[in-house]
Amino acid sequence: MIKKQPIKSRNATKVTFRVDFAKKAHRVELAGDFNNWQPQFMKHLKNGDFKLVVDLESGRSYQYRYRIDGRWENDWAADRYVPNDMGSENSVVDC
Repeated sequence: MIKKQPIKSRNATKVTFRVDFAKKAHRVELAGDFNNWQPQFMKHLKNGDFKLVVDLESGRSYQYRYRIDGRWENDWAADRYVPNDMGSENSVVDC
């Protein structure tokens, strides 16, 4: 799930990435072109979801994927998907 909130004081969007489909996961990370594909740990919430908030420049699109217990997964709530060099697809968020 993705939630987007414009930041009025600058040209940015606060994007909340939330994984609610991996309740039994031990570790969920977010990687994308906005962090040079270096996975960032997502916070494990009490209800079993994982969450990470990132400020991204508005007016752009960003590719990303989740790594759940070592497996790469797409966000099925992404704005769209694009093919990647690995023979699969990346999720895209439009800000």
